[in-house]
Amino acid sequence: MSTDATADNHTATTGTEISEITEVTDEVVAAFERLIPQLSSSNPPPSKKVLETIAASEASRLLVARVEGRILGSLTLVLFAIPTGIRAWIEDVVVDDEARGRGVGSALNRHALTMAAEAGATTVDLTSRPSREAANRLYRRLGFEPRETNVYRYKL
Repeated sequence: MSTDATADNHTATTGTEISEITEVTDEVVAAFERLIPQLSSSNPPPSKKVLETIAASEASRLLVARVEGRILGSLTLVLFAIPTGIRAWIEDVVVDDEARGRGVGSALNRHALTMAAEAGATTVDLTSRPSREAANRLYRRLGFEPRETNVYRYKL
């Protein structure tokens, strides 16, 4: 096992290995430098320090997907307690262009759903832009259902 993954690894039937980042290595930084521009053109890739902060946070689980040893996807599972229970959110799901359609996104999400259930969450929320048609199809295939809600954003 590599030093940047916990003992809780999962290998999907697609040959995709999912692990939680607990130590940020140069490999992890380079992977995010490659992946984040594929997710967002308005946000720069996170620095090593930012990734270390995320990995050290009790509220977030930074997951990566490796295929044949190479990081080809990531997501962040956010878990937090509120008076009505444990809440879980999946954020910043990204799969490398070269790995799309190979089950990497499905493996990442399934692993995150298992982690959320083990943490005591009863639901998991996420948002996805309508233009991300393949991602939205994936979420529906996994059992996510659109909610009747308003999402508001306040820019600081």
